[in-house]
Amino acid sequence: MKIYTKKGDKGKTSLFSGERISKSDLHTEAYGTVDELNAVLGALVASIPGTEKLLKKELRTIQSNLFRIGSWLATTPRSSAVSKLPSLDLLDVSYLESAIDRMAEPLPELTGFILPGGNPTAAWAHLGRTVCRRAERQISRLLTEGSDDYAAPYPRLTAYINRLSDYFFMLARYLNFVSGEGDILWEK
Repeated sequence: MKIYTKKGDKGKTSLFSGERISKSDLHTEAYGTVDELNAVLGALVASIPGTEKLLKKELRTIQSNLFRIGSWLATTPRSSAVSKLPSLDLLDVSYLESAIDRMAEPLPELTGFILPGGNPTAAWAHLGRTVCRRAERQISRLLTEGSDDYAAPYPRLTAYINRLSDYFFMLARYLNFVSGEGDILWEK
């Protein structure tokens, strides 16, 4: 099987639901950024020490959830393909909240703004947070500028992505803490 199809050579791509759209369409921007976020997670997981097995498993679960989110973003709401999409529900959001709470427990209280960076693995988490925020903005734009048909599945997607950026912030702090780096406070 060849990897190239030449179908996108004129700036168009196909959604999962079959429609041909511009590669600059809101759908493409949103699911492309979710894909970019998933790639950042891959680099993050690769940089985590082998002793952090729970964290690696958690991040692989998040990567799978990002694939589910991407499939929703690559499908128009009225398409029959919607019935084939894997669901995302509030339990997935709760999963992130539990992880955030677990990581926050040993951390010192935050007393100011922190600079992205520290340990290289924490820096990947900070990068993930910023890409996640961009994905959230693009999904919100799709929701705002799309039809009312987007209202049903998208609140779950936006809640998940919003919580995920919080997760990455806490993950960066946690990774700096366990490495002995600590937070890098912004100095005015």
